[in-house]
Amino acid sequence: PSVSGLIKQFLRDVDWGELDYLIVDTPPGTSDEHLSLVQFLGATHITGAVIVTTPQEISLQDVRKEINFCHKVKLPIIGVVENMSGFVCPKCKNESQIFPPTTGGAEKMCQNLNISLLGKVPLDPQIGKSCDRGQSFLSEAPDSPATLSYRNIIQRIQEYCEQHHFQEEKSI
Repeated sequence: PSVSGLIKQFLRDVDWGELDYLIVDTPPGTSDEHLSLVQFLGATHITGAVIVTTPQEISLQDVRKEINFCHKVKLPIIGVVENMSGFVCPKCKNESQIFPPTTGGAEKMCQNLNISLLGKVPLDPQIGKSCDRGQSFLSEAPDSPATLSYRNIIQRIQEYCEQHHFQEEKSI
């Protein structure tokens, strides 16, 4: 109850001003927090959820539950992002699968569930370093494979939102 109250206060009592996007990062699973978010934001016409996973089957199991939850509460799924999808060596540029997708990873899951795979973000130690310094990883490592992946994912989300907004305007 206290977490739900905090979510309610965070969403209703904070003056966010004009927003293009409000991104809420939640822990994996389908807890009461997820239900509270959907209920409190329901009147705002949520565009949808971006679901993040890693390639391992244990993570994909949680994500499948989250996808089912989204379907049950009629929350559109913008797509799935596979995080920690390989590692590109900054020196030799070779890619290694540190967390091999034993069951096909997010790509196979998305194909099976007819959901968009927005992209795969490779591991990059610079991401954590940038976060620790409070710096933008995208600015500090503009040519990194992870930056290119992030930019592609952002573009795909923006396109989805623009299309969704256009469809809403047509239906009014």
